Amino acid sequence: MKLQYDKPAHVWTEGLPIGNGRLGGMIFGGVEQEKISLNEDTLWSGYPKNGNNPGAKDALPKVRKLLQEERYTEADTLTKEMMGPYTQSYLPFGDLLLRFEHGNICHSYKRTLDIENAVHSLEYQIGHVIYTREMFASHPDQVLVLRLAASVEGALNVHASLDSPLRHMTGFREDRFVLEGTAPEHVDPSYVASDDPIRYGDPENNKGMTFEGQLAVKTEDGQVTVDGRGIHVLGATTATFYFSAATSFNGMDAIPGVEGKDASFIASSFLDEAVAKPYDSLLDSHITDYRVLFDRVKLQLGNSPAPEQMSTEQRITTYGAEDPGLVELLFHYGRYLLIASSRPGTQAANLQGIWNAVTRPPWSSNYTLNINTEMNYWPAEICNLAECHEPLLDLISHLAKKGVETAQVNYGTRGWTTHHNTDIWGQTAPVGNYGDGDPSWAFWPMGGIWLTQHVWEHYAFSGDETYLRNSAYPVMKEAALFALDWLIDDGSGNLVTSPSTSPEHKFRTAEGVAAVSPGSTMDISLIWELFTNCIEASEILGTDLDFRKELVSIRERLLPLQVGKYGQLQEWSKDYEDEDIYHRHTSHLVGVYPGRQLSDEETPELFVAARTSLERRGDESTGWSLGWRVALWSRFREGNRSLRLLSNMLRLVRDGASEQYNHGGVYPNLLGAHPPFQIDGNFAASAGIAEMLLQSHRPYMELLPALPDAWQQGNVSGLRARGGFEVSIRWDNGQLAEAHITSHLGLDCVLRSEDPIVVTLDGSVVKTEDTDSNIISFPTSAGRTYRVKLS
Repeated sequence: MKLQYDKPAHVWTEGLPIGNGRLGGMIFGGVEQEKISLNEDTLWSGYPKNGNNPGAKDALPKVRKLLQEERYTEADTLTKEMMGPYTQSYLPFGDLLLRFEHGNICHSYKRTLDIENAVHSLEYQIGHVIYTREMFASHPDQVLVLRLAASVEGALNVHASLDSPLRHMTGFREDRFVLEGTAPEHVDPSYVASDDPIRYGDPENNKGMTFEGQLAVKTEDGQVTVDGRGIHVLGATTATFYFSAATSFNGMDAIPGVEGKDASFIASSFLDEAVAKPYDSLLDSHITDYRVLFDRVKLQLGNSPAPEQMSTEQRITTYGAEDPGLVELLFHYGRYLLIASSRPGTQAANLQGIWNAVTRPPWSSNYTLNINTEMNYWPAEICNLAECHEPLLDLISHLAKKGVETAQVNYGTRGWTTHHNTDIWGQTAPVGNYGDGDPSWAFWPMGGIWLTQHVWEHYAFSGDETYLRNSAYPVMKEAALFALDWLIDDGSGNLVTSPSTSPEHKFRTAEGVAAVSPGSTMDISLIWELFTNCIEASEILGTDLDFRKELVSIRERLLPLQVGKYGQLQEWSKDYEDEDIYHRHTSHLVGVYPGRQLSDEETPELFVAARTSLERRGDESTGWSLGWRVALWSRFREGNRSLRLLSNMLRLVRDGASEQYNHGGVYPNLLGAHPPFQIDGNFAASAGIAEMLLQSHRPYMELLPALPDAWQQGNVSGLRARGGFEVSIRWDNGQLAEAHITSHLGLDCVLRSEDPIVVTLDGSVVKTEDTDSNIISFPTSAGRTYRVKLS
């Protein structure tokens, strides 16, 4: 449960992250000079504005006509007229800088991130003096807390200050050091060449948000002074620093020109309350709050071959996924990062969670809706962190409101839509700077449709009909209305989307490569999933019978998925050649995972074709794509292949590696390397490992569906299954030893098992598998736990 190192971080991707959902810190662990990169989850460039493009409605029929005539490259060009502005960027807050007077020659150095308690620790010796640091991000108290201590009385001399790469000024108020700043009104994406990429507003009429950070200290002895350069502690034995921050962000629906929140007041309020509490009280409440979430799931995959004191970096390079303990750590690290970057009331975790140190981060560190944002939350439900799902569900609700105008203005349709990217301001229009972007990624109106899968899954795991009725179903229904209006007849009676792309991938034609075509498989699969979810929701709620019938009828007319000439599931409506058969996106397999459209029982031919497609894609890709493939192979019940993909994920990538699309992994701090850094790989790994051990997307639950041969013995507890079940499993010699299934809703439990099983409750037999179908069902009572064993 620890990441550990025997030297300081020299670059950001060697630092160790802490977070409380809103505030984040990346700790370097320097000896003489310490730097902690700071973030606040609402600090973005820009301000509310309308990015919709009325010209898209005029271009739409022209693009569709070109596609009907198979003039694909011309359609690509014309689709650029349907684009809107780029989103804004998630920004760094700045740095907490510490300078110690003891020099940098030390021994017995060790820095550790304890993910079981969410506490960062550092220890080293200078001479006979032992210096220690302990730091955590408190969710209950909304501050970052750093405690410094020396083993010799009066040996601690430290100077602390704040800095930021954004426009700011520093000073002090009474006993606090304060940083006040202003965010830019606009930041160009990192991939755009620009002479003026970061633009600030007029100081007298600035539309960018303001922000403020405050730093305070408490000591038990020594001398403390605060001046314009920082906080100075001399001759102390211990010192506890408290950092608080806030911005003026007042919601994505804020009216431009209306004053936002008082960042200074918010930061001061949190700091006042925290400083008044004893350190031990802050630490105890932080750990208690955190472990309520983290302790829900336990996992043991086998004994680790790594020596106990081996650094995590060495462990990655020496053992990788051959160390079951490192796989466990990767699994729990994803859960740790989700808790640290996404709590009720915060912003949803972005492309980098909440950790970002640069003013023009990769891909703006925004929300990328064609895979990455969804991937961030794949582990939320199955890994028992439903509360951490709430920020994304809130974002979806906001996008559903703003996306109504985009649907109307851009396309003249009902319902709501959003596209490839969004930001804190809730942009729902396509990006691409009104024509500079490539349609392969800039034009993708399926973002809202895919996001609705998350509101359905939140219901499917919890069974909360109030949530389904009041929140999930209305959002799903409006997305379905957009889909109904967006679909067109392809001339043969089938319904397709047009224009359509398979995100970020292209196909080859006689004219060259193109991105835009009618009816990509991903589009059709996502719409199938949405209609299916809406139909089930309507039945559960006993509402909208006519609408339900319409969805059933239209679903039957969706362009059937097809098998191509290589035996693969076609990615497009026609059997085009891939531009890149090893492409990182596996968009056309969304019906396998995270969807449920394709299965070996109901669509065996397509299921085999999907497997062939995945085989053709290969096992080399970016970090996040490898994580997706872990889950996909799990759905094919091929645990050994999933473990092979985990091996490819658990390989070391050094900072400075240029952007790559075929060799991802992890950085020394175990964060996902695209490269560069994207956090979705971490979340996908956690979800994929869980999927290897438990699946419930079909009308049954399956225990150990993709257990690798290498994991002969182990156990997991606290995973969740759809239908309101919580599951613990123990296995031995590669087979189920026993499982405990707790029913929270009292629904029938349906199990699939290749081996005969017996179910007992309090020692009495409830059900014995006695058919050839490998499927058994038994009634449950809410609050009761059922034992499953091989019979």
